[in-house]
Amino acid sequence: MDASATIAMRVTDASSSASSFFSISPNTNSTTKARTFRLHSHKTHIPFLKSLKCIQSPLPDSNPLKPNPRNPGSAFSCSAVTFFPSESQTVELVPSKLQRLIVEFESLSEPIDRVKRLLLYASLLPPFQDSARVDANRVMGCTAQVWLEARIDEDRKMRFAADSDSEITRGFCSCLIWMLDGSTPEEVLKVKTEDLVALNVGLRGGERSRVNTWHNVLIRMQKRTKALIAERDGKVSFEPFPSLVLTADGIQAKGSYAEAQARYLFPDELKVDELVNVLKEKKIGVVAHFYMDPEVQGILTSAQKQWPHIYISDSLVMADTAVKMAKAGCQFITVLGVDFMSENVRAILDQAGYSDVGVYRMSNERIGCSLADAADTPSYMNYLESASKSPPSLHVIYINTKLETKAYAHELVPTITCTSSNVVQTILQAFAQVPELEIYYGPDSYMGANIKELFQQMTKMTDEEIAEIHPEHSRDSIRSLLPRLHHYQEGICMVHHLFGHEVVEKINEMYCDAFLTAHFEVPGEMFSLAMEAKRRGMGVVGSTQNILDFIKQRVQEALDRNVNDHLQFVLGTESGMITSIVAAVRSLLGSAKSSSREAKVNVEIVFPVSSDSITRTSSNLSPSQKSVKVGDIIIPVVPGVASGEGCSIHGGCASCPYMKMNSLSSLLKVCHHLPDDKAILSEYKAERFKLQTPSGKSIADVGCEPILHMRHFQASKNLPEKLVYQILHPNDNGN
Repeated sequence: MDASATIAMRVTDASSSASSFFSISPNTNSTTKARTFRLHSHKTHIPFLKSLKCIQSPLPDSNPLKPNPRNPGSAFSCSAVTFFPSESQTVELVPSKLQRLIVEFESLSEPIDRVKRLLLYASLLPPFQDSARVDANRVMGCTAQVWLEARIDEDRKMRFAADSDSEITRGFCSCLIWMLDGSTPEEVLKVKTEDLVALNVGLRGGERSRVNTWHNVLIRMQKRTKALIAERDGKVSFEPFPSLVLTADGIQAKGSYAEAQARYLFPDELKVDELVNVLKEKKIGVVAHFYMDPEVQGILTSAQKQWPHIYISDSLVMADTAVKMAKAGCQFITVLGVDFMSENVRAILDQAGYSDVGVYRMSNERIGCSLADAADTPSYMNYLESASKSPPSLHVIYINTKLETKAYAHELVPTITCTSSNVVQTILQAFAQVPELEIYYGPDSYMGANIKELFQQMTKMTDEEIAEIHPEHSRDSIRSLLPRLHHYQEGICMVHHLFGHEVVEKINEMYCDAFLTAHFEVPGEMFSLAMEAKRRGMGVVGSTQNILDFIKQRVQEALDRNVNDHLQFVLGTESGMITSIVAAVRSLLGSAKSSSREAKVNVEIVFPVSSDSITRTSSNLSPSQKSVKVGDIIIPVVPGVASGEGCSIHGGCASCPYMKMNSLSSLLKVCHHLPDDKAILSEYKAERFKLQTPSGKSIADVGCEPILHMRHFQASKNLPEKLVYQILHPNDNGN
C-alpha cells in the first residue's frame, strides 16, 4: 500500500457532541494485514483517542478519480478503537467527499504543494466535448474560461462535465465533479458555498479569484440542477426578467418593460439640439439624478457631447457639480431630482459664495420623497430626543433628507450626513474616535438593519480582515460597537422596498450565477443575497455610483481577457440607472471594437420586474401603449408616469414616481423662460429657507453643517474636531 494514502475520519465526544476531523496514514513498519495508522489532528487534539486499526480493501472501479494519490485503489475500515478514559465517546467514519477534500488540502502545509495537487487533479479530469464549449455552458465570474455541462441520468442522478483553459481551474472543476457527479439533486443542492472555504487556505496569488472559482462553479452546478429538476418534473419555471443586451453593434430589448426603457436611449436629435441651444445661449447648467426618466436621461446624455455643463450622478455629487458649473460661468442651475436635492444645491451654492446663481426645480408641484418624508415627522424627532438623553451621541443621517430635517436634528444631537457608499466607514471612524459613543442612524430602516447585519458578520472575520476594512478595529471593538448602534424603524424608500420576497426567490432560481447589484436601501433578504454574491466576487452593495463602477470594472476585465464572453447583471436599484449604465458600457465596448479586438463581449442588464407589473386587459388599446400578445390575451406594461414602466407592491420594477415628475417639457419650459419671466418661473424656483431653528439660527446654515462635516470626513478620513467637540460637550451651544 502507498505510504501516502490517507482517509478522513471524525471523532465525536458523545457527552458534548463536539467533533474533530483527523486524517490517518499507514504505519509503514507494520507487516500485518490489520495495519495500525498514525493520526494527524487537523482541528483540535482529542487526548482520549488512544489507538485505531484499519484494514485496507479495494475500491470499486466506479471511483471517478481512480487512481487517486490519497486513495490509490483502496478503501479502509476500522477494526478496533480504544478510548481513554471513557467508553461514552464514539468514532464515526465520514463518507463525505467534501470532508475528505478538506482534510487532504489542509494536510498540505505548503502553498506550492496545494497547487501541485490541483494540477494533478486537473490531469484526471475526463475529456470535455468541443461541441459543449458554447456560451450557454460558460460559468460567469471566473477569471479563466470555464464550461460546465449537466444532465440527469436514468437513475435520477446528476451527471456533470467541465473544462477550463486554466490548469488550476481544471483542478477545481475536477474536485467538484468528483464530489458531486453521480449525486442526487438533493445532495447537490445541499452543499453551501461556505462549505468550500476550508479548501482555499494557503493558496497564494489570486486568492480571491480562486475562491470565486470554487464558488461560482458550484453555484452554476446548482442552477443547472434546479432547471433540470423542473424540466424533468414538468414544473412551470419562472418567466425570465426583462433585460437589455448591449453589444458593440447595438442594443436588444427582451420583454416589453425593457422595450419601454430602451425607447429613449436613442433620442430625437431635434429635441437634443433645441435643449443644447438654449443651455448655451443662457449659460444654464443641468444636474440630474441617476433615477431620472429615461426620456430625459437619453436627451441629456446626448446633449452632454455638445454642452459640458450637464451632469448625471447620485444626490451627493449633484451639489458639488453645481458649484463647479457656477465657477465655470453658469448663471443658472436646473436640478432634475426631488425637492431636497434642489434645496441642497441652493444651500451649498450659497455656502460656496454663489448666491447670485439661480437654482430651479422641474415641477410647479411638490416633488416629494418617501424616505425624506419619513424623517420629517414627529416620530423621527422623538427618536432623536431619546438620542439626546444618552450622551455621548452622534446622529448619522442619510444625505437623502430635507435640509430642514438636518437642521432640526443637528440642534438636538450632533449630526453628520452620510451616503450609502460611506456610511460604514463613517460609523467605524466615529467609534474609533469616541469609543463610548452611541450612534443613531436614520431614517432608512432597511439600510440601518443592513448596516447592523454587516457589522454582525464582521464579528466572524479575523482581526486582520477587519483591519483591512478599518485599521483601528478588531472583533472585540466591533462586538462593543453593535449594542451602541441604533437605527430608526419607520423609514423606507418606496422604490427599494419593491425588492421583496418574490424578486429574491426568482433571482435565486434563475440568476444565482449572474452578477448581482443592490443598493444599500434594499430589504434584508435582497441585501443578504447581494452580500453573498459580493463575498465571491459576483456582487456589489452600495450607492448608485458604486453599482455603476462595479459594472464598468467587470466589463473592462472581460474586455482585457480578450475572449468571447456574456456578462449578466441584475440591476438591484431604480431602473432609471439604465441610461448611465448603457452609456458607460457602450463606450467601453466601442473602444474595444475600435482597437480591432476579435473577441466579442455581450453585456445583459436584467430588470427585476414583478409578475404583478403586467396586467390583463382588452385588445382595445391605444397605439401609444406598449404590449405583448400571449395567446389571445394582450398584456401591456402597467403605465408609469412618463415612459411605460410598471410597478408592483409585491416587488420589482423599481421606478420612482417622484423622480419621473421631472419631465423634458418642464426642463425646456424653464430654460426658455429664463431669466425674466417671473410669473412662470416663481413656482419652479428653489427658494432659500427664511425660517429659523428653535435656537434662532438660519435653517440653511445649520442644515449645511452636517454636510460640511461629511465633506471634512471624506477629505481627511477623520471626524472634524468641531463635531467631536459637539459630541463630547452637547450642552455647549456656543460651538
